[in-house]
Amino acid sequence: MEPVAFTAIIAAAAAVILLFSAIKIVPQGYNYTVESFGRYTRTLGPGMEWIVPFYQRIGRKMNMMETVLDIPTQEVITRDNAQVSCDAVVFIQVVDPVSAAYEVNNLENAITNLSLTNIRTVVGSMDLDEVLSNRDDINARLLSVVDAATNPWGVKVTRIEIADLSPPADITEAMARQMKAERLKRAEILTAEGDKQSAILKAEGLKQSQILEAEGRREAAFRDAEAREREGEAEAKATAFVSEAIAKGDVNAINYFLGQQYVTAFEKLASAGGNKTVIIPAEFSSIIGTIEGIRGLTDAAKDASGRGRTAVPPAGNRD
Repeated sequence: MEPVAFTAIIAAAAAVILLFSAIKIVPQGYNYTVESFGRYTRTLGPGMEWIVPFYQRIGRKMNMMETVLDIPTQEVITRDNAQVSCDAVVFIQVVDPVSAAYEVNNLENAITNLSLTNIRTVVGSMDLDEVLSNRDDINARLLSVVDAATNPWGVKVTRIEIADLSPPADITEAMARQMKAERLKRAEILTAEGDKQSAILKAEGLKQSQILEAEGRREAAFRDAEAREREGEAEAKATAFVSEAIAKGDVNAINYFLGQQYVTAFEKLASAGGNKTVIIPAEFSSIIGTIEGIRGLTDAAKDASGRGRTAVPPAGNRD
């Protein structure tokens, strides 16, 4: 091979090597920093970029996508001296690749240790009951503190979530007994409230029943009084009618009263529950006479009523 051809081949190979070393392909979601003799000069975004070979080189390859960091479990002492095991997850995103590359060494390790210390600070300032019941508050306080601390590093902390909070076994058992006692207390209170409401409703029902019963007795008394009043009025009219008949010399009126009393007494005698035998008195014929007297008195009343109606002319013939 001639020296000229050999040199041309070497030159072509060097040109290809220089070309490939000058072209840089940056994947989506990443930024590359460019350093000139170790000094940062510019940042390469996603796509194909050019650098000067031998003079420039790629410094740091920064992931610009949101990243999840697992915070390891640690033991934390609360304000009331209870020991709690807790761990967390932190969601971060690089917003300034230059600061993230050159302001802190080992970014993920720095954020992990920062999160660990702040978890101890926040949880240690709260009582055990607050820690177990205010997880959202703990997350918000951690997010505020850690995000402010990582801002100079060009990192945005988007979320911090406490993954697990586990008190010791003896405290868990005590909490279970407390919860059971609280639930039993609530059940007894609800039972007592139910008994109270039941007693109140029963008393109200009894009250209404007694009121209705009293009103029924009052109404019955009014009706009985009204019946007695009407019976008295009827008796008074009958007495007046009989008295008028006696005044006119009609002895049947006297027989009417005597027969009425006789019949009533005989009725009571016949309807007595303990009597097996009814004895008819020897003067039974007097009962017949009494009945005849009552019939005669009734016929006389009918005749008097008929004469009264005949004496009054019809309404159409009064003129």
